[in-house]
Amino acid sequence: MRFQLRKCAKCFHYTLKEKCPLCKEDTISAHPAKFSPDDKYMKYRLAERYNQE
Repeated sequence: MRFQLRKCAKCFHYTLKEKCPLCKEDTISAHPAKFSPDDKYMKYRLAERYNQE
């Protein structure tokens, strides 16, 4: 496993487990997505974000 630290999306508790020990919800990776300045799809994501009005 590359990244071990995980965060509960419901109670924001940090853990190493797949399920939160406090609220028993699934956890997500606490690490941000990898950033690349040569992102080929950035214009599509920005267009989708700002055209949701």
